Amino acid sequence: MARSDDESGAWQETATGDGAGTDALTERQAADEIADLSLRLSQANEAYHTNDAPDISDADYDAMKSRLQQLEQAFPQLASPDSPTRKVGGALAEGFGKIEHAQRMMSLANAFSEEDVTDFTARIRSFLGLAAEAPLNFTAEPKIDGLSLSLRYESGKLMQAATRGDGSVGENVTANARTIDDIPQQLTGDVPEILEVRGEVYMTHQDFEALNASDSGRVFANPRNAAAGSLRQLDPRITAARPLRFFAYSWGELSAPLAATQMQAVERLAELGFQTNPLTTLCDDAAQMVEAWRQIEQQRATLGYDIDGVVYKVNDLSYQARLGFRATTPRWALAHKFPAETAWTRLQRIEIQVGRTGALSPVARLEPVTVGGVVVSNATLHNEDYIQGRDSHGQQIREGRDIREGDWVQIYRAGDVIPKIADVDLSRRPETSAPYDFPTTCPECGSDAIREPGDSVRRCTGGMICPAQAVEKLKHFVGRAAFDIDGLGARQIEMFFADKTLPIREPADIFTLQQRDAANLTKLKNRDGFGERSAQKLFAAIDEARQVELKRLIFALGIRHVGEVASATLARHFGSWQALVDAIDAAAREPAFTAEDDKARRAVLAESPNWSELTGIDGVGAVLVQSLITTFAQPAEREGIDRLVQQLDIQSDDSPAQSDSEISGKTLVFTGTLEKMSRAEAKARAETMGAKVAGSVSAKTDLLIAGPGAGSKARKAAELGIAVIDEDEWLRIAGQ
Repeated sequence: MARSDDESGAWQETATGDGAGTDALTERQAADEIADLSLRLSQANEAYHTNDAPDISDADYDAMKSRLQQLEQAFPQLASPDSPTRKVGGALAEGFGKIEHAQRMMSLANAFSEEDVTDFTARIRSFLGLAAEAPLNFTAEPKIDGLSLSLRYESGKLMQAATRGDGSVGENVTANARTIDDIPQQLTGDVPEILEVRGEVYMTHQDFEALNASDSGRVFANPRNAAAGSLRQLDPRITAARPLRFFAYSWGELSAPLAATQMQAVERLAELGFQTNPLTTLCDDAAQMVEAWRQIEQQRATLGYDIDGVVYKVNDLSYQARLGFRATTPRWALAHKFPAETAWTRLQRIEIQVGRTGALSPVARLEPVTVGGVVVSNATLHNEDYIQGRDSHGQQIREGRDIREGDWVQIYRAGDVIPKIADVDLSRRPETSAPYDFPTTCPECGSDAIREPGDSVRRCTGGMICPAQAVEKLKHFVGRAAFDIDGLGARQIEMFFADKTLPIREPADIFTLQQRDAANLTKLKNRDGFGERSAQKLFAAIDEARQVELKRLIFALGIRHVGEVASATLARHFGSWQALVDAIDAAAREPAFTAEDDKARRAVLAESPNWSELTGIDGVGAVLVQSLITTFAQPAEREGIDRLVQQLDIQSDDSPAQSDSEISGKTLVFTGTLEKMSRAEAKARAETMGAKVAGSVSAKTDLLIAGPGAGSKARKAAELGIAVIDEDEWLRIAGQ
């Protein structure tokens, strides 16, 4: 059905048939019309209730709402929980709402060689304690190059759809997902009461070419960008007009199991009406997995849609449950990427960018060239050694050929993502070229840029007086895995940093922005890019961000060596911000060490209870601890952190998965040889039961699990009076 507005703004149906009827409509036509009406009604609600400026008559509004109710009654499977027919007043927020995933949407670990695949299967066997001859099979499926989507069904009915987002929270794209033909609105048969189906939204090559050839006004770089841009349209009518497809390949929350194996579960999804990839196969070992990868790679050019590798998954779902997850990836899956595509182009110049830790990173500015369907104009050069033709150990790479401005260089996209330089064509090097002279001062602030012993990177010593470091730290602070504040991205950070009357120069400034705006004669609402509504939305988003998870805060600080995994580990171990700070301050009172210190001094330091409180955490090493201490010991840094914390409501670490277990909240250490459960599985199991796993024994250790061959740790536990149990007792506690 087409629609137009008459001169008075009234909404009219200009249907080719009977606009009041629903019997003649197909489900797709009904979905399109529901999306159209929902958008119009939401806009009318906003104009009336929020802006006090109604833009249509009451009669027109009532006619649209009545029509939407008719359609929802005729097609109940298309009725959305957030339909305008179920709301009383209130405006729909700009942009997409947020949906918290019941189960995190993880990313995948990558493999680039046959050896990586062999290592993967070996790690699985080691973790599960499986002998080489024990049966262990895997599924292999094409890795679709699209946009991840999670679909939640309740009683077989599609209730919501969300993008992956940061893995924990995604964008609510329910209205848009309803317009995709491959996504069923209503499931029939033996369907779990709660079923989250996950998969990939993509676009075929043929449809992509047709879209770019249309008069839509935009040309997309590749099908993946086209699919992502189409799904993220605020107007679902635009999504409906785009030829999007969907492959289902996994699941999230379930009220009942789909099957006993990965392959059977995917087959079950197909039976429920989802499109699944027909190239998915079952493999018995690494050799068969690699052969499946080769077969799929050979078909890559003829599939009609983009793939960038093959995903392997442990087939037995009970094994998947035992293997569990790392911080961001499942242990039971691996993405085996295809070889990078390459192209030759001229390196125009080398520029230096300064990162949040002061690292001077060289970037190659290139004559644009297409690599794997993507136009590339920049590539990373890693560091000064890489430019000079050496690796971090001083060994030659590229047979010692250095990289110079004006060179012809071979570009490849590592994992089909990050452009890098593979080689240099010396036969085309200009006679006037000269070796690149890497700067020893910061190009942003002029401070000395030094390279510490053992470090492959040269760093600016300017700290927060260096504007580049300050800006990059702020960009990191508001990044997706950190505070993720709607309306405050990299572009806005740069604007506020340069602002003279309402600046943001440190994280705490973000949370005083509204207060300073109120006291300022020059209001944010009057500045380019902002109006009254957008300013108020930003203030509201900042207020919402005051309540932050401990792990996000730790990561957001941008401390060197403290990434997402380490931040989560520290948050899980200490539970609260104050406990972490107290531990850092206590360790800071111990003598620090450098790379040149002798082993005896380190051994003495390792015995310090204050130091070992941090280094004893499994996965936390001395280098990371020293980085924490250094950061918190700098007066300016510490004062800035303290100012920030005063503005926040810091949430303790997530409650343990099994808070009622007998080891919940206790600190465990494993030592010796475990014969019935691998050390990795034991650690993972302990953490899911709410325990902390440390790497060394200290006065704060609650329990030592000692297998055969236990040595110094068992002796120290005896000296400290710590309870010691054997593996059989551990298996009883673990419920094995």
